[in-house]
Amino acid sequence: MYKYMNKTNMKRFFIILLILCFFSSYSSFVYASDESLYVWSSNSNTLNIVNNTTGSSSTTNVTNSSTNSNSSNMISTNATNTSNNTGTNTSTNSTANLSKVEEDSSLLANATSEVTDNNSLNLESESAILIEQSSGRILYAHNIHEQLRPASVTKVMSILLIMEALDAGKISLIDSVPCSENAASMGGSQIWLDTTETLTVDEMLKAICVNSANDCVVAMAEYIAGSEEAFVQMMNDKAYELGMSDTTFKNCHGLDEDGHVTSSYDIAIMSRELLTKYPEITNYTTIWMDTLRDGETQLSNTNRLIKNYPGATGLKTGSTSLALYNLSASATRDDLSLIAVIMKAPSTKVRFSEAQKLLDYGFNNFSYQSFGKAGDLIQTISIDKGVQATIPVVLENDAGILLAKGSEKNIEQTVTIDENISAPISVGQKVGEVSFSLDGEVLSTVNLVSQVSVNKIDIATMSTKVFSSWFNLLR
Repeated sequence: MYKYMNKTNMKRFFIILLILCFFSSYSSFVYASDESLYVWSSNSNTLNIVNNTTGSSSTTNVTNSSTNSNSSNMISTNATNTSNNTGTNTSTNSTANLSKVEEDSSLLANATSEVTDNNSLNLESESAILIEQSSGRILYAHNIHEQLRPASVTKVMSILLIMEALDAGKISLIDSVPCSENAASMGGSQIWLDTTETLTVDEMLKAICVNSANDCVVAMAEYIAGSEEAFVQMMNDKAYELGMSDTTFKNCHGLDEDGHVTSSYDIAIMSRELLTKYPEITNYTTIWMDTLRDGETQLSNTNRLIKNYPGATGLKTGSTSLALYNLSASATRDDLSLIAVIMKAPSTKVRFSEAQKLLDYGFNNFSYQSFGKAGDLIQTISIDKGVQATIPVVLENDAGILLAKGSEKNIEQTVTIDENISAPISVGQKVGEVSFSLDGEVLSTVNLVSQVSVNKIDIATMSTKVFSSWFNLLR
């Protein structure tokens, strides 16, 4: 055919062919974004695709107020009310930075009615609370805002600040920590630190978490903040940030001091923050017995639940003649993590038995249904005008809900993909959402995001595509 064409016609032929190839190739990059309905099967734990012909990209909102989040039924982790805080807090930011714990509270499923304070378990302790760790959902409440002396449960906040310092790189586990005269003079639980010796941060944490060592926690406070007073200010600032409005810290160890008070609610807040942000702390809080100083110092955990309660992960005991017997107890079974706080129990036996009673109540009546972890692939969707035709879509956060036992099989999961998704697309860009419903009511919603970045197709990339395709055809 080519020998019957002159040069002018040959050029026209190839120009027309190039244009036709261009539009043919461009059309191959244009895809209509699809929307599908997914139903989660509690029997198979898989997502089954069902065509959705409604064309709607919106997600049904909860309309029944009985299933909505209620502030009295949820542990708050940001400062919203500090009117009861009479400590030395000086933070001026009325809206504290939201912690990762609060961000994860979107996973909450409000599957039960509002918790009332009727002491249905007939607890002897002055105050008690049971929460689900992931969501902060309150499962049992008894005088939860009564301000009481925390004793050594105070150290939950001290440990939290030590872990934050480690996380920020301000200190390391192998740092050698000296002992001041002040630290050595502490009474109560201790390992009898001497001003001539040093211990590593790792050893200090072990002594604090297992043996509740007052001398070690003061030494760590001075090492991090320069003085115990400065560290206590950090504790109060953190309490303010977390919304612990029943709390005022006067020291970092918990020995009785006028005005040093908190509540079971606030202890649950800081316990949840510690366990959720720094789960590695359980490497220390689950130690039953250990040694320091080359075996010369014996350590024995003050929390007997670590040995006797299946799934126990911590967390901290405390007792003085005025505070009586306190405990923040944590445990995990079958993906369900609970925190039970007991304050002012009349005896150590009652402290542990009532914490166990609370944990048993939670595990017997509730379950945590996990539907996936952050980054799990949900599906691959088509996009418009991108240098690639599809993108993988993943969960932005862990997906799961707290349920009353027996309702797991009735949960429906619906995945909704936005309409008209076009390049450019960045990693982590929201492209839809997944919602979880019980009896038609949405309990929780998690964003779906792109796992990759995709550039928008342009003349340069299109020409490259055309010439590549053309070259392959003529080769």
